[in-house]
Amino acid sequence: MELFKVTLSLIVIASLSATLSSAHPGFNFGWGGHGGSSGWPFSLFPEFYQFSCPQANDIVMSVLERAIANEPRMAASLLRLHFHDCFVQGCDASVLLDDSATIVSEKNSGPNKNSLRGFEVIDEIKAKLEEACPQIVSCADILALAARGSTILSGGPNWELPLGRRDSKTASLTTSNTNIPPPNSTLQNLVTLFKRQGLDEVDLVALSGGHTIGMARCVTFKQRLYNQNGNNQPDQTLEKGYYYNLKSVCPKSGGDNNISPLDFASPAKFDNTYFKLILWGKGLLTSDEVLFTGSAVTTMQLVKRYAEDESLFFDQFAKSMVKMGNISPLTGFKGEVRKNCRRVD
Repeated sequence: MELFKVTLSLIVIASLSATLSSAHPGFNFGWGGHGGSSGWPFSLFPEFYQFSCPQANDIVMSVLERAIANEPRMAASLLRLHFHDCFVQGCDASVLLDDSATIVSEKNSGPNKNSLRGFEVIDEIKAKLEEACPQIVSCADILALAARGSTILSGGPNWELPLGRRDSKTASLTTSNTNIPPPNSTLQNLVTLFKRQGLDEVDLVALSGGHTIGMARCVTFKQRLYNQNGNNQPDQTLEKGYYYNLKSVCPKSGGDNNISPLDFASPAKFDNTYFKLILWGKGLLTSDEVLFTGSAVTTMQLVKRYAEDESLFFDQFAKSMVKMGNISPLTGFKGEVRKNCRRVD
């Protein structure tokens, strides 16, 4: 009788394993389980595609290498895509959905319109993954892999990346407009918006360090140059020489799409120069400079520490990226794995 019970249990487990594997590609129902007790059996874990698509990261990196070699700025754009995805409905690739009969695209939100880039690179990665491993690797995981790969290829840190996200069937234009920190944010606003995602002040400063690569449009910092406090005066925290340099790029009238590097000293290199520039009053965006001037001891001290110790910044950036990538992922039977990242299957 006991033998019969054990055999029956094994059959049930095997059946459950097969069901989970088909509904949750890459999931391996091992005896040891994966992830912590809170999310078992559907936690994210780094080996998610170990058997279902072991070449997934290699495919992502091969596309990224070409794209970033052709346009170094693309690394920052892909990193930003992951941020703008996770801060809305969680890391579910909702940001990639185009307008349709059922979808109002997040691409049209204030923070994203005429600004978010890199969609064609994601399309290329997805197409190559569909050839190699059809309907296995989610668009949400592609965004996470592309963000890590872009950081590495720019000279930044590597990290063990938990995988297993699935793709949303919905998007939220409204949440995209309200949850993504604007470039003119006060420090309190930044802290509030990050806290909403379960991210603290350490995560805020470390993740802001992603601005060590990439560019920003004139429209995102024009207010600092001409009317920071509604008095037609520039932001007094701007270093004077830097202020005059920015005025030449960003006129008071027009030129909204002119671009300036977030870190003018090493715009394509992932390093800690961003924090050094903030100390010198040369942070490009209000949301950059307030990390040091916003009268919060914690953020001020972190800016100083990261400016002094690049390895400390790299270590925390990696940890905070993993934490951000874990915001409300769809796993198990939730969502889907899209064939095309731009539309729901």
